[in-house]
Amino acid sequence: MRQRIPHLPTALWASGALLVASVIIGFVYGGSVAAAGAALGVALVALSYVASTLAIAWADSVRPQLVLAVGLVTYTIKFTYIGLGMAALAAADWAGLPAMGVSLIVAIVVWNAAQIWYVVRHPVLPEPSADPPDADPDPPATT
Repeated sequence: MRQRIPHLPTALWASGALLVASVIIGFVYGGSVAAAGAALGVALVALSYVASTLAIAWADSVRPQLVLAVGLVTYTIKFTYIGLGMAALAAADWAGLPAMGVSLIVAIVVWNAAQIWYVVRHPVLPEPSADPPDADPDPPATT
């Protein structure tokens, strides 16, 4: 399964760097509550993307036809829980919610950018086939 998730370390390093930066920025602009909100936003994105990546990699290793279904289900579940959690925090009037919302958006952009960067720098080559691409499947009969 490891060969299906080679981008994961790059995206996690980018998220880790963002976590440090967001905590510092949150603390400077809004104190410890904003720093906690910013940290929570980055952590939620990282955890949800790791969960999706692992679920999709598992589906691909078991049966590639499951990838779309598993991806859609994990997407729906994770965003439902994130939305419900944010709604609960909003109902509790938690002061860190704005910082959390901003860090969620930034973390999504950073994760996707890191993944795109990895894929562009490490293109996946197609598996070699038995027949070369220029081979004629039905060669003309010789007389």
